[in-house]
Amino acid sequence: MALKHFPLPDVGEGLTEAEILGWRVQPGDAVTVNQVIVEIETAKASVELPCPWAGTVRELLVEPGQTVEVGSPIIAIDLEGSAGGAAPAEGAGKIGEESNGRIATLVGYGPRTASAKRRPRKGRVPAAAQVVEVPVPEPVAVEPVPEPVAVEPVAQQGGYVPLAKPPVRKLAKDLGVDLTALSGSGAGGVITREDVQSAAGGATVGLPAAAEAPAGRERRVPIKGVRKATAQAMVDSAFTAPHVTEFLTIDVTPMMELRERLKSHPEFRGVKVTPLAFAAKAVCLAARRTPDVNATWDGAAGEIVYKDYVHLGIAAATPRGLVVPKVRDADRMSLKELAEALERLATTAREGKTTPAEMVGGTITITNVGVFGVDTGTPILNPGESAILALGAIRDMPWVVDGQVVPRKVCQLALSFDHRVVDGQQGSQFLADVGALLADPSMAITY
Repeated sequence: MALKHFPLPDVGEGLTEAEILGWRVQPGDAVTVNQVIVEIETAKASVELPCPWAGTVRELLVEPGQTVEVGSPIIAIDLEGSAGGAAPAEGAGKIGEESNGRIATLVGYGPRTASAKRRPRKGRVPAAAQVVEVPVPEPVAVEPVPEPVAVEPVAQQGGYVPLAKPPVRKLAKDLGVDLTALSGSGAGGVITREDVQSAAGGATVGLPAAAEAPAGRERRVPIKGVRKATAQAMVDSAFTAPHVTEFLTIDVTPMMELRERLKSHPEFRGVKVTPLAFAAKAVCLAARRTPDVNATWDGAAGEIVYKDYVHLGIAAATPRGLVVPKVRDADRMSLKELAEALERLATTAREGKTTPAEMVGGTITITNVGVFGVDTGTPILNPGESAILALGAIRDMPWVVDGQVVPRKVCQLALSFDHRVVDGQQGSQFLADVGALLADPSMAITY
């Protein structure tokens, strides 16, 4: 038998690390090719990893809860068969590829006459293919090691070394707590801040006495996974692209009336047509007249890349945090197809089953803050995109129609855009077009 180490693969595009959520196998278990052995959480999604070999689990190299870098070994497996080991099954390790094809049937609006300018990607070897083969050595006879010479004991040398992170060790030192006297309550016996503070009687460090937090009334959560990736992406975007936000308040009464009529239309039976579906259709149509909002700033190449397609991102709140899955080729879809695609996307996101491949490659995004009863906001661009539209709540409000104040369905829109790519005139035109399409859906026939 031969021992092989399975390295953590890149399950998305350019991911650098992932957290081990839980192992499905234990040392001594027999595993088969493509058997799920571990569940991980990346910055984009939770993913189940299959085993590329058949054999016996020798050792789990990473504990649940730990974050490891892509390419780091996470499990050791004794392979079945000869010492050379069995070859991985064909296709094993191809993780993160789209398996469900397009999110919906594509409906064309006519032949495409131009393609996007794209830069070729540099090839790279997938991390899943970088396997280290370590043959199990035969026992070797060695000279007996002489008995150690008795020395004076040194604190924690050769004895019990408590498991604690550096910040926790510093806290213990500041509070005068002996870590060797504590039992850790964290995973694997790790000593936490709460353990140290409890041993010190709930004391805290670095705050004046009047501002000390009451013991047991604070909760600390590690920054990782989706939250860590979202925070980094927002910081990168906010301090890289010069943001401009414009606002528009519109009367969407005709849109809501059309929505009610569609509920009884045979073609839309069983289809949930939401205001978000109308907004998605309006964004795709308006982007035809203002393609700058669907372009990308490529500073390294000194180019603006115009996309001849719309991969529409939809910001979705999930138990794991904010994710932005994409509706591929949304500009080729009818209103019905968009409504169906959005419903599938929302269901998948809520269940935590959105794959990393479904959250990359977007060209423009919609965030529907209206579902939370919020009127509008100033959304931050997704990195690599040039525009994001916030759709506010639809409310009954007084509105002037033909000189008379009457109650109408009113909604606020907010468009943030990258001022390197989109000028004020272009951003205003796009926002006005989206507003016109929502205020009067019959305008769609002119686009």
